[in-house]
Amino acid sequence: MTEFIGASAVVDVIRPATPRTLGAFKVEVWGREPHDYVRIYDISARNDTLAAQQGIQRFVKEIEAMLAEQNAGN
Repeated sequence: MTEFIGASAVVDVIRPATPRTLGAFKVEVWGREPHDYVRIYDISARNDTLAAQQGIQRFVKEIEAMLAEQNAGN
């Protein structure tokens, strides 16, 4: 069974996207208990919404990998 990993994100625009280039964003993601970790990612994306989604996806993958490693040790 897959455990639910809740997370939220705040996005800061480092460089806005243009019609020809991706924007640069700093995305801070924090998890909800019991996965209450904070991670900061530098992400290139077309807009801040996509950057937030990518940040949350990275966070979830990172937490899933951490949980799998912990469970493998048990």
